[in-house]
Amino acid sequence: MKNLVKTTLLFFVAVAVFTACSKDDPTPEGPEASEYTKKVNKFIYEAMDDVYLWYDELPNINYKYETDSKAYFNKLLYVDDKWSYITDDVDALEASFEGTEKTYGWSLAFGRFSNTGNIFGIVEYVYPETPASAAGIKRGDLLIEMNNADINDNNYTDLLYSDNIDVTLGVLTGDGIAADTTIRLTSSVLTLDPVLTTNIVEHDGRKIGYIFYAQYISDFNSSLDNAFASLVNQGATDLVVDLRYNPGGTISAAKHLCSCIGPLDVVNDNSILVTYKWNKKYQDYFIDRQIMSQVEVYFDNQVPVKMGLEKVYFLTGSGTASASELSITGLRAYMDNVTTVGDTTFGKYTASITLKPEDYYSEEYSEEIANWGLQPIVLRYANAAGVTDFKDGFAPDIPVYDDLFATFPLGDKNDPLFKAAIEDITGTPVVAMKSVPKVHFEYQIFDRGFSRYDQNKREMLIEQIQRPE
Repeated sequence: MKNLVKTTLLFFVAVAVFTACSKDDPTPEGPEASEYTKKVNKFIYEAMDDVYLWYDELPNINYKYETDSKAYFNKLLYVDDKWSYITDDVDALEASFEGTEKTYGWSLAFGRFSNTGNIFGIVEYVYPETPASAAGIKRGDLLIEMNNADINDNNYTDLLYSDNIDVTLGVLTGDGIAADTTIRLTSSVLTLDPVLTTNIVEHDGRKIGYIFYAQYISDFNSSLDNAFASLVNQGATDLVVDLRYNPGGTISAAKHLCSCIGPLDVVNDNSILVTYKWNKKYQDYFIDRQIMSQVEVYFDNQVPVKMGLEKVYFLTGSGTASASELSITGLRAYMDNVTTVGDTTFGKYTASITLKPEDYYSEEYSEEIANWGLQPIVLRYANAAGVTDFKDGFAPDIPVYDDLFATFPLGDKNDPLFKAAIEDITGTPVVAMKSVPKVHFEYQIFDRGFSRYDQNKREMLIEQIQRPE
């Protein structure tokens, strides 16, 4: 990945260093940090003072006396910034952005039983050819014990992050939940294609195409092309894109998806998909030099498959974030009929970039603090109609509860969200052909995830930044 600081180093490092040296150091408090920590802290400060969206709001903290680099980074964040991130394993973070994970292959929601307070996991979906799929785990399966003990607040994320695990499945009965089989799983490092499911449902004379998209990864744009080509070849008249668990990813993947969907005149004219607003230093630099590729993102008229639609349906949930929301709002500027079905989205209207020590310092210096990385917010975006700052997310046009205790396979017309979209498209009901067990206890879903980097995948990623002359 070619990142922004490398491409703008000639202009902005001088600004950052000058600014850092010109500020009055605050009165030190406490012991001085180690030389190693001071080097990490210096990198943090100079990167944030350079490219952070709210660089002019950085507090005046003497990094030489900050003994915990991660805590120091968090002290620098603007009050409204709930997204910027620091890591001491940037290689693993970047691999995750590219679809490579150490994983069991399942995405889980976590709930709490009202009567006991114990925690359970319930499967949202499973990637094929993973440890979970090999064990026969499927969407809707219930996980009630881990390593022969209760799942609790202190250990539930082990279901995502641990190297190996014994997990006990639960089954619904008339009296509640009973323990079923116990399965041993060992996580594997896998590269996962985010286009899991493509399907056509014929209903009331319409051929409704369905795509489940788990994450925006540019390296898998060809998988999107194959999915759209399949739908077109089967004569799809309508499109439903399932983003209910999609945390986002790269802007270039969102651009690709939108270009496959949008009206032909909009795509063929390379119309503006979204505009960027950087911090004042960067925005002024790009505008003064008319480097418009750094402040505008355009549809791509070179995508292999163009459906040229006038309407599209997106299935959404609280996990729908970042590039998913960009796709929704970007298309809404040009399409009167972009309908969301499900729950309110996450609310992420900013983008970030991965910064590493070598982006700022010599190889010898950066080697000493290698594998540290920052994921700071560097811009906010708006669609072509100026819509931005949707911090509360997008409320669904058609509210539907995603009941994981009453699941159907993704792409099945009985799935409540997909069913509602089909009925809105055709105006005729989908008659349920299957039944599911009823839940006779109270519970609350409080968290969900697939990866230890889920939070960071909500950081919509900037790619292919042009080097200023």
